[in-house]
Amino acid sequence: MRYHFEKPAVSLSMYGRRYICNHPVYDSCTLFEIDEKGLAVIQQRFDPKTKSTSWTEVDAYLTDVLYLHPKFKEFFDERAGTCTDGLYPTVTIRQIMWALKMKPLPKQKWETVFDRSPI
Repeated sequence: MRYHFEKPAVSLSMYGRRYICNHPVYDSCTLFEIDEKGLAVIQQRFDPKTKSTSWTEVDAYLTDVLYLHPKFKEFFDERAGTCTDGLYPTVTIRQIMWALKMKPLPKQKWETVFDRSPI
C-alpha cells in the first residue's frame, strides 16, 4: 500500500515567499532564502479548460512543512546558491520531498518530471 502526503487540516505559511522571475520554465516560484543563498521550489499545475500544465509556486500548506523538516538545512546548503540574473537554483516539489524522505504528493497522470536534472 502506498502512502502519500496529506494536506493538514490547519496550515500556516510563515517560511518561503512567492518570487516572480523570468525563468524559461516558470514565472513564479516559492523562494526559500538563508543569508545570501536562495532555493526556488516549483510545483506543476493543470488547467482543465486548456488542457495545459504550468509550473508555479508550491501550495502554501507545504512551505512550513518543508522548511521545518530536520534535513531541510542540509538539502538547502547542498542545492541553494546566489541569485544570478534574477534566477536561483530550482528544484521541483517532488525532488525536494524525495530528498527529504517525505511522503510524496500523489502523482497525477498529466505530470511531467525533471528527475535528477537541473532546472
